[in-house]
Amino acid sequence: MSASTATAWSTINRGRRRLLGASAMMVAAAGVRKAKAAASSFGPLKQIDAGPLNVGYVEAGPPNGAPVILLHGWPYDIHAFVDVAPLLASAGYRVIVPHLRGYGATRFRSSETVRNGQPSALAVDVIDLMDALKIRKATLAGFDWGARTTNIVSALWPERVKAMVSVSGYLIGNQQAGKQPLPPAAELQWWYQFYFATERGRAGYAKYTHDFAKLIWKLASPKWNFDDATFDRSAAAFDNPDHVAISIHNYRWRLGLADGERRYDDLEKRLAQAPVITVPTITMEGDANGAPHPEPSAYATKFAGRYAHRDIAGGIGHNLPQEAPEAFAKAVVEADGWASA
Repeated sequence: MSASTATAWSTINRGRRRLLGASAMMVAAAGVRKAKAAASSFGPLKQIDAGPLNVGYVEAGPPNGAPVILLHGWPYDIHAFVDVAPLLASAGYRVIVPHLRGYGATRFRSSETVRNGQPSALAVDVIDLMDALKIRKATLAGFDWGARTTNIVSALWPERVKAMVSVSGYLIGNQQAGKQPLPPAAELQWWYQFYFATERGRAGYAKYTHDFAKLIWKLASPKWNFDDATFDRSAAAFDNPDHVAISIHNYRWRLGLADGERRYDDLEKRLAQAPVITVPTITMEGDANGAPHPEPSAYATKFAGRYAHRDIAGGIGHNLPQEAPEAFAKAVVEADGWASA
């Protein structure tokens, strides 16, 4: 990292414990572009037992820094944050990026454990990871499944969340809502959900995981010109032996076509009430998101703490952290600054 980049992010670090003003954001933007160009890979993977999982994760930044946990979605992996993590690390944060259950180096500790992809289970995974790492409170940020997970953790355990950044806003749902029909154009966007509801779809995803995921990347981010090397780096995470089972179960559960585990029933009852999120929050949306997503006006009232929405221009699609890492990192710093003020 160049001296100018380090200086810029050092300035943000000094200011992140108070409300960040426009001048701090301008300083950040000046240095982030150089850091982005330098970032290409993570350090070595770490493993830790956390609840039913042995979680594979990467960590960056000082170990005594304010914790930030970055959560990816489907069908992506930790490399969605490969340019975000070093920016936050250089600002003094302890950055943790785990593979979700069914991805990369994350494994179930027992062959007897149900391969459950329901959203509340993924949220409990985050709490288990924080406990294993002895993190009392963290800023959470994510997109797709990761955004939904940050929403759920923030709603159910606000005492564990310092601040939140969520791409596409409020994504907490429930099985009853998932059974309600949508207008035809909206249903069309969920074509893969219905495909996965069939045995043909499960077999098709198992046989063509790589090609299927690449198609989703293109449809969800139609203006993102990623190369094969970028995709293949993430696609390696789909070789996880539980990836297909977790993916299929997640989408079948949403439609009420697969049961969850009874131990999550109380959590699901609370989530079915569409709870308001009280932690400081920034929601984000790219101007070229080709994946199904709600309009910001539809979820603004679901955030009762300090809140702002950021629209990101420039052909930015669904994988906002990887397509616009500077904007995503700035949002994390800003939201954390609100909580620290």
